[in-house]
Formats: sequence, C-alpha cells, structure tokens
Amino acid sequence: MAAERPVSLAKAEARYMRVSPQKARLVVDMIRGRQAGDAISILGATNKRVAAAVEKVLRSAISNAGNKSEDVDVDKLFVTEACVNEGPRQKRIRPAPQGRAFRYQRRTSHIIVKVGERAGEEAVEE
Repeated sequence: MAAERPVSLAKAEARYMRVSPQKARLVVDMIRGRQAGDAISILGATNKRVAAAVEKVLRSAISNAGNKSEDVDVDKLFVTEACVNEGPRQKRIRPAPQGRAFRYQRRTSHIIVKVGERAGEEAVEE
C-alpha cells in the first residue's frame, strides 16, 4: 500500500518578492509539513526579513481554505506544500573606478504555500 498523499485545499502565492530565493527558502523550509498554527508561531519568532511575507502568504492560504469550503476546520490545517521559485532578475549597474561599470542582479522570488488536511486525520489522533 502506498502512503496516502495529503490533500491540498487551498493555496496562496506572493509573486515578485524582493528577496533572493536562497534566503526565502531558509524560512520556508522551517514550516513545510507543519500544523498551520505552529507554522505561524515559528514565523513570528523567526529573525529574518522575509518571515513576515511568508506569514502573510500562509495566513492568506488559510483564509482561502476557509472561504473555499464551509466544512473546513481551520485548526486542523497544515502546510502541505511550500516552495520558493526564482522570479525575474533586475539587472542594475554600479559605478566602478576609472569610468567603468559593474553589473549586479537584484533577485526576486515567487513564494507559494498550499494548506490542506491529512487524509487519515481521525486514525492518527486515536
């Protein structure tokens, strides 16, 4: 028998966030697979600039699940998927000595969070 896949109920996405995907993944990795309430607590205590944006996306996903279906228990939701994809890079130029110019890139990221309920929630609690 294959392990039961979690059911995603709702998702939320923040696109073109001005943070590098590498830094955002550090925060998103902490909440993947966790209970939604625990994930919000973790994000509130995390000392990273992107944590507030990830928390906002998570709260939006929880709200979307509540609006999508009336029989959803918001307290039993957990983070089924959370990923950070790379967005477009903004090319910028920095002045350099002797009239030259150095190029650098300002990275953006797309943060995606999906919430759902575990398939066998009643069996797990017993």
